[in-house]
Amino acid sequence: MTDELTSQTATDLRAGFERGDFSPVDTARACLDRIATLDPLLNAYCFVDEENVISQARAAEQRWYAGAPQGPLDGVPVSIKDLLLTRGWPTLRGSKTTSPDADWSADSPPVARLRESGAILLGKTTTPEFAWKGVTDSPLTGITRNPWNPDYTPGGSSGGAAAAVAAGLGPLALGTDAGGSLRIPAAMCGLFTIKPSGGRVPSYPPTPYGSFAASGPISWSVKDAALLLRIIAAADWRDWSALPPGACNYDSQLELDGRSLRIGWSADLGFAEPSPELINASLEARHRLERLGHSVVDIDPPFDDPTAVYETLRAGMTVSAFAKFDDTKLALMDPGLAIHIEESRSRQDLSAYLRAEVARNEIGRAMCHFHTQFDLMMTPALATSTFMAGIDGPPGKPGSRQWSPYTFPFNLTRQPAVVLPCGNDENGLPLGVQLVGALYAEHLLLQVSRQYEQAYPWERKRAQPHDADASAPGSPQHSPRVR
Repeated sequence: MTDELTSQTATDLRAGFERGDFSPVDTARACLDRIATLDPLLNAYCFVDEENVISQARAAEQRWYAGAPQGPLDGVPVSIKDLLLTRGWPTLRGSKTTSPDADWSADSPPVARLRESGAILLGKTTTPEFAWKGVTDSPLTGITRNPWNPDYTPGGSSGGAAAAVAAGLGPLALGTDAGGSLRIPAAMCGLFTIKPSGGRVPSYPPTPYGSFAASGPISWSVKDAALLLRIIAAADWRDWSALPPGACNYDSQLELDGRSLRIGWSADLGFAEPSPELINASLEARHRLERLGHSVVDIDPPFDDPTAVYETLRAGMTVSAFAKFDDTKLALMDPGLAIHIEESRSRQDLSAYLRAEVARNEIGRAMCHFHTQFDLMMTPALATSTFMAGIDGPPGKPGSRQWSPYTFPFNLTRQPAVVLPCGNDENGLPLGVQLVGALYAEHLLLQVSRQYEQAYPWERKRAQPHDADASAPGSPQHSPRVR
């Protein structure tokens, strides 16, 4: 029964609860059993509150028995990235510098909306320290691994979230993205994700990285992601800058209206250096969209290389975020993050920051003009396939802006973007393709993604119990902290 329940999508689980085929308690126990079996190898979770999970599930079960479910995710397990406040649970952000004894009495807005919908909050998933890089390891939680092959990274910074879904350790995950942190691990784990428009999902507490960041779902299916997005996009008074709640019920409006979309394809955005296998897989996805009736044409990139703009702004945000961190705290941190903080401090320049903001506005304006001619932009999701766990980048491309050049530009412009699985590399590991929509066009991205998914279903690969019999090389067996 465990394998049967942990292979269900969130939408399938809800239908099963409604029919009485199984209960939220059955589902929660199946997820907890699978976490106990596989997470010692994968290290996707850093905190699991088993007693609380079963308590939530029993309450949901009673609501279903009474015919009065609390919301559209009532009884469905969802994991929470350890960057998002979750009432009663520590949010340590992958860092030894965060005290577990702090006040943990608040939910972040998307977590609050999930709780209100009746979702079962399974636990906290791993993140690199303060989500600073595109792979998932930290001094606090160690190395997180890819369920397709534990020798490899699941990406980051929502790497624990993606590894959990890909391994069947929960059907849905809530993550964040300020430079690719949803899209990178979705591509490396063969999953679907949508990074919403900036401000679509309310955020709290405030962060210097807020204008880059968005919270969003990682899932097996487009419909599951659309359902979760509908829930977390609801209003929250704590975020004065959030968009007004949308009228679109993303999950019930997934049918494309039959029109042919005009899609602009760029293999390199004018500055990326993608591997041939990424290009080939992305071109196959392009041909599939063309077979679905869409017009996909080669384009000249609408903007110049935005790396310097992003890095200048990121450095200023980093100085602000870590202003109170002294040498004692830096000594406890990921050495790469400590170096990034010190380098950011050394290059403080208000005029350079403001010039970068002006340049960012120009990039955003260029993309607004692009969308007067095209409905969507299409690129590879990454420049390389996944690489070995425990390192920050593949040989020759140590920096994430080198191997993940396609994601961060659309954090600058705040545009919504999805990643769709589009095949496998020579080692059988997943590859992904990215579609970018105009600001606030989440519904269109979800509709075309659903059309693609129905015509070309992606393979669903979950780690098998026997895979956890031995640790991956160089990594000790790990268990999440269990309350």
